[in-house]
Amino acid sequence: MTINITEWLDNTAERFPERLALHDEQEELTYREYRKKALGIARSIIEQNLQQEPVIVYLEKGVNIPVSFFGIAYSGNFYSPVDTALPKARVSVMLSVLQPKLAITRRGLSKALDDAGYKGERLFIEDICPADDDEAVVSSARTDRGGMSGAEDLLYVLFTSGSTGIPKGVSITHRSVINYIEWADSVFSFTEQDSFGNQAPFYFDNSILDIYCAAKSGAALYIIPKHLFAQPVPLLSYLKEHRITTIFWVPSALIVPAKLHAFRNVDLTSCLKRVLFCGEVMPARHLSRWRAALPGVCYANLYGPTEITDACAYYIVDRDFADNESVPIGKPIRGVEMYLIAEEDGKIRRVSEGDSGEICVAGVCLSPGYYHNPEKTREVFVPNPFGPGLMYKTGDIGRYNVHGELEYISRKDFQIKHLGHRIELGEIETAAGSVAGVSRSCALYDSARHKIVLFAETGVSETGVSSSFIEESLVHLLPDYMIPNKIIIMDEIPINCNGKIDRTLLQEYIT
Repeated sequence: MTINITEWLDNTAERFPERLALHDEQEELTYREYRKKALGIARSIIEQNLQQEPVIVYLEKGVNIPVSFFGIAYSGNFYSPVDTALPKARVSVMLSVLQPKLAITRRGLSKALDDAGYKGERLFIEDICPADDDEAVVSSARTDRGGMSGAEDLLYVLFTSGSTGIPKGVSITHRSVINYIEWADSVFSFTEQDSFGNQAPFYFDNSILDIYCAAKSGAALYIIPKHLFAQPVPLLSYLKEHRITTIFWVPSALIVPAKLHAFRNVDLTSCLKRVLFCGEVMPARHLSRWRAALPGVCYANLYGPTEITDACAYYIVDRDFADNESVPIGKPIRGVEMYLIAEEDGKIRRVSEGDSGEICVAGVCLSPGYYHNPEKTREVFVPNPFGPGLMYKTGDIGRYNVHGELEYISRKDFQIKHLGHRIELGEIETAAGSVAGVSRSCALYDSARHKIVLFAETGVSETGVSSSFIEESLVHLLPDYMIPNKIIIMDEIPINCNGKIDRTLLQEYIT
């Protein structure tokens, strides 16, 4: 039984030492080189005499980040990746939460760490020179410390935005990642013949599946250059050139090739086998375009916040959807329980059949909580009234459809009271996304003026898509009280660093 994720890299490097493991624009590593470099990093960390401490990884996206993750895990510590593009004030807040004693970075980034107030030791990635006795040193250190990190020890801390604007550090254990990856491997049957095309930043939890499923199975992990996601034909050409079999992207990344019909220019039928998506709602209209262009591919919608180790539910697409239908999030993954709840007078109850409720999650996937933030942890990790242990209150609203599949409706924060009606803004977005010419949409509430504002992305290539056309289309899809009071047409809706719609920026447009 696996108790530490480093066992996957050990086994794969032994089985497939010369098989390609990691590839970026500048460098590629075989599995033998991957493990050897990770052990070299582990040795350098061990020499700092750290144990079960946070080690920040402050590097530009590339092969050195997953190598650093494994190196930190080999050393008996846990990692926390920090985006090098973040403002120094936000990095400072993250550092104040973690209080790290060591950072893995490169010399060219050292001043940025200084500016953010970092005072700890630095391990420069360019100085790592693997030695023949690294494995013996790491093994000896593990023996001296009573063995390698156990299943309940932390593997990483990822930061997410808090409702107050203060980032929260989500702690995740080896055990939770092992459960998730072993489930994904059992469902999607990854092998050493596969190649993953990575889109997610490594500080975003969607990357967990890419990194660890590849390492466990012996598949190659290709780190796709970020600029290609704005160029759909070159992007698909990259997938074809590298014979990518599996992609796990946010829907925003999948929408661009779909809306511009890039499949007409690049045939992926000989390579692509799996299209997985997570992180936001996948519009049915764009999913249908992917399925029409690549009908032999397995499509799956995964759902879950960072606090439950990336994904806790999944739906493998097995039927067609109308443009205004919601793609389900399906059913819990192995080792997970999910509930729809309502709270009345401080008491939690399950909602009645057919009603919507807050999605709550329990099981092996749960985070131990927010790092050094017990107050916030207690707010959302609460005693489970339906079983043992704790459950996590996601803040997401869901309901079961006629097929018994769970559907995501909206964030609880996006539930508004308007004209005496309770409205889920996500339902307006689903309807708007089905309107011809609208590729993406975002509904917000202007509480000062009591108005629903809809942002609709049409793209510069679309003509004849006006706010009045969208409004007239929505009249046939929504009740009167849900029709937006204002519709703003945009060539392109802004997205944040994780590839999701940047709602915070859009909110500034209406206030």
